[in-house]
Formats: sequence, structure tokens, C-alpha cells
Amino acid sequence: MSHCHSNPATSFNPSHKNKKSIVLTGNPNVGKSVFFNAFTGLYVDVSNFPGTTVDISYGQFGDYVVIDTPGVYGVSSFNDEERVARDVILEGDLIVNVVDAVHLERDLFLTQQLIDTGKPMIIALNMMDDVKRNGLSIDVPKLSRLLGVPIIPTIAPKKIGFEELKNSLETARPGHGLADLAEPLKELAPQLPNPSEALLILEDDEHVKERNQLADFPGYREKIYQLRRERVNQIVEEVVSETQQGASFKTKLSRWMLRPITGFPILFVTLALMYLFLGFLVAQTIVDFTEGVIMEGYYQEFILRILSPLFQEGSFWFKFFIGDFGLLTMVPVYILGLLLPLVIGFYLLLSILEDSGYLPRIAALVDKGMMKIGLNGRAIIPMILGFGCVTMATMTTRILGSKRERFIATMLLGLAIPCSAQLGVITGMMAGLGLGYFVLYFIIIFLVFGIVGVLLNRFLPGKSTDLLIDIPPLRIPQAKNVFAKMYAKSVMFLKEATPLFILGSVLITLMEHFHILDIIQQAAAPLTEVWLKLPRESATAFIMGIIRRDFGAAGLFDLANQGLLNPGQILVSLVVITLFVPCIAAILIIFKERSWKESFAIWVGSFIIAFAVGGVLAQVLI
Repeated sequence: MSHCHSNPATSFNPSHKNKKSIVLTGNPNVGKSVFFNAFTGLYVDVSNFPGTTVDISYGQFGDYVVIDTPGVYGVSSFNDEERVARDVILEGDLIVNVVDAVHLERDLFLTQQLIDTGKPMIIALNMMDDVKRNGLSIDVPKLSRLLGVPIIPTIAPKKIGFEELKNSLETARPGHGLADLAEPLKELAPQLPNPSEALLILEDDEHVKERNQLADFPGYREKIYQLRRERVNQIVEEVVSETQQGASFKTKLSRWMLRPITGFPILFVTLALMYLFLGFLVAQTIVDFTEGVIMEGYYQEFILRILSPLFQEGSFWFKFFIGDFGLLTMVPVYILGLLLPLVIGFYLLLSILEDSGYLPRIAALVDKGMMKIGLNGRAIIPMILGFGCVTMATMTTRILGSKRERFIATMLLGLAIPCSAQLGVITGMMAGLGLGYFVLYFIIIFLVFGIVGVLLNRFLPGKSTDLLIDIPPLRIPQAKNVFAKMYAKSVMFLKEATPLFILGSVLITLMEHFHILDIIQQAAAPLTEVWLKLPRESATAFIMGIIRRDFGAAGLFDLANQGLLNPGQILVSLVVITLFVPCIAAILIIFKERSWKESFAIWVGSFIIAFAVGGVLAQVLI
């Protein structure tokens, strides 16, 4: 490492000049502090690393000084923790790398970087008891051969392996770095001693001259990262195997959730239970009580009895406050009686999926299928969030790896994902028609989702990024966490929905009073009555759908209750309102997140697809 060293102004020397130094390194939460305490006992000093606010602990072990570095995932970043860890490592004499044995694919990336420094090192392979509980088997001797460094299996809480580790320090040696393995890098920059040195030069402000020389070798840093990742994946594949022996039921269930042959049935059962809970228990039993008994029975009758004498029936102010679309009638009845129970129910289910750790497993399960529509499994997260609120889900498309993926996800969200309040109304209407209609509705929306996704994937330039996602352990959802998330998201819905419902109420009342709705209904008659074969009043629901999607679905709900829609017309109208353009809030977020050109394409495309699919369906069914 002749070219690469830490800045003397910030070098860290804990005043043990005549002793060799052991540098403890590892990812966060791997048990490193237990090892540090075992080496140093009670005689520990803590000080800031020069020029930073990062605390460094150091103490004595025999003829060594032991230095504990911050928990980091790598040593090639500009944040203080990783920069400090890098500088301490480069000045140390020996590295003890504490590795979480259960998460080798994550931890060995740092290990490979440490090996590339050329320092003597030894690995403490920690949490070996968790390996058995997770139904895994690790070939430790083979792992040691592949990395080229000694490995001591340990269980930190029980101090198992600690004495062997202490007695093996003298066996520490440099491992197999990328400089020995990566011929492509030598071709890229043959004058550099090894790739790790090149990477550290890129990150170190002291080496401006050398860094400028690397400008002649585009892609060098990315190539190093790629080769390290490929090497780690190859090593893990060779040394880690799954075994049923000792595996807990939780581990076995986790594996079943990730394997297609068992994972998809589990997913379908989960979705069916969600449908039964939302569509029957909430949308029928609970909403019948909250909307029909409490809001329409007690509340609306009370409001009408109090305010009716103040306004002449049929006047503008009568309609404005207590008419069919009134501020004090429709808005609170729909928001509190109809939508809020559905939103609470949906967020309860979503919070359970999140807190249990099942949501990322769904992402891993559907990854291969999502690739066919130009997305990876991570996109399932905004898709599922879209069933809660398309506005929020559109914002979460930022987690996707490319502009292309974000456009595809936003288009599909705006087109084929009904939000929770809209979904609640849809499931409530479908529940009255029977399971067959719901299955047909689901198939139609799913086909549109798939066909549009495949076409976008085929004709948009570029390709999807790979799925990189942590799979947390399965756990029983904690009631406190679940209800906190449900409460926060439900309150967010009320804050977002109430002003828009008020705006929608005012606009619809104005349009109705000044007969604008009649004009639109007449203008849209060829489309709604001839092509979609729906009653003229359905145009009003579609207009309300632009103001808010669930507003439009609620309008269709009213038409169905009045007996103006037969089962076939209900299906057609719900397909159109689902594929229809997103609500105003979602449209504004789409224009904020995407370019004007992309947003306009999404908006117009949704119009065309919704009425094209709805019209074809109407010609077949009605």
C-alpha cells in the first residue's frame, strides 16, 4: 500500500507507541462490543477521532492495543464513520473482523474490502447458534480457504470461541484480495498495485494527483464494486447450505413463503383473507352500521332537522349545505361513515404485513414475475401501498433503481391499482353480486396491469435493475407497532381526504346547480350510454372520480343503491372507475415526481385505456 495512507493531521495514535494494534471491525450490530470488552476488560479509554465527532474506544490486551472502530458496511464512503474506520484500519497492524454468520452475503462485502488492504487478519464468525436455528450449515474450513484467512466460530453472549480467538491472533495473515483474482482490473489500470489501493485513492482527498490519473480509466470503481459483490455471492453459494435439522418452524415458514410452489398459495390465501376481512366484515357489517345507522340514521337526520327550516328546499344554499352533495351531509357521511372504517381496516392489514416481515418476502417471491413488466420485486412495495393511497405510493417509487422503472410503476399505479377507500367501495358492491363477479373484475384489472406493463417494458429503452433487499426475520406483529402505524396513516388519510372532499362537494354542487353536470352528461352520452351502456348519471360519478377516485366509486355506489345499475353495468362501471385517471392529489404528485411529458402521457393514457376496456366489456356483457 505504498500510495495509500491516512492523513497525518488526522491519524489516530492512542499513545501506545511501542505496542502492535488490533483493529476490531464489523458491520453494525454484530456483537463487536462484546469482543472488545473480552479483550480489554475494564481498562478502556474513549476519545473523539481527530477532526470528527466519532468516538473511538481503545484498551490493552497483553502486548497489543485494541482499537474498536465504528460499525460500518464498507470503508469507501465519505461519511465520518467509514472514513474513520478506514484510517484506523490502514494504520493498524492486525484486523479482527467480527462477522454475522447468518448474514454472510452482507457482511463478507466489508470482509473483502478489509482483505484488499493487505493487512493480516482473522475472522470471528459470530452468532453460530443462530445459524442452526435458521436451518443453515456453513462449511467453515472451506470459507477459510476461499478467503485465505483464519476463521474462529464464536457465540458472543456465551463467550464460546473467545479463548481460541485470543490464542490464534498470531496466525492472522493477509487473505486472497481482488488483486490476486481480478485480471480485468489489471487490464484497466496496470500501473496500480491493487484494486483496493485504487478505490481508496478515489475516496481520499490527499491523493488528488493519483485520483486524476484514474480519470483515464472510466468504470474502474464500479468494476471493483461489481467484482467484490460477485466474489462474495460466489463464496456464500459455495459454503452456505440449507438444512432442516435444527431449523425452527419460523425458519421453515420463511422458506415456504419464498419458494414459488408454496409461496404463491400462501400469498393467495393471505389476499383471500384480506378480501374476506375488508369486503365482508368491514365493507358490509361495520360500514352498514357506521354509515347506515350512525351517520345516515342519527347524524344526517339530526342535521336535516336542525338546518332544513333555515333554507328554502331546492335553493343553492340548501344544496350547498344539506343537499345530496352537501358539505354537512355527503362529506361527513362518506368520510366518517363509509371510507374511514375501510381505510382503518386496510391500514390494519398493511401494518400487520409490514411488522411481521412478510412484505419483503412478497417482494422476493414476485421478483421474477415483476421483471416481465420491467420492474423488480421491490416495486411490489409501492404497488401494495397503492392499495392504501396512490398518492403516497407514487412518492415511494423513488426507491426504484431507474427513471424507466419509476415511470412504469407510476403508470401502473395510476392505471390499475384502486386505493383503499375506492377498493372498499368496490369490494362492498362486488360482495353483493357474489364471488364470480369479483373474480372476473380481478382478472380484467390484472390482465390490463400485465399487458400494459409488458408493452411498456418492451418499448421503453433500458432494462430493469436487480432486486437488492434485506429479508428481516419473521416475527409476531407487535400490537403497539401495528396500531401506531394504522393510526398515523388513517389520520394522514383524513387530513388529505377531507379538504378534497369539501372541494369536491362544492364543485359538484356548483356544477349541479348551474346545470353543468347536465351539459357534460349530454356531451358524454354517446360515450357513457352507447359505448359503455351505462345510465347518463354515471357521467357524474366519473367526473367525481377525477376529484377523488373513491368519490367516484361512492357515486356509483349510490346509483347501484337506487337500482339504476344491473350487475353487468356495475362490473363495467367499476372497471372504468378503477382504470380511470387518478384523483387530483395523485395527479399533482405524479406531475411533481415525473416530467410534464411523462405525467401527461400517464393521464391521457389512463383515459383511453379505461374507456376502451370498459366499452369492450360492455359490448360483451350488456
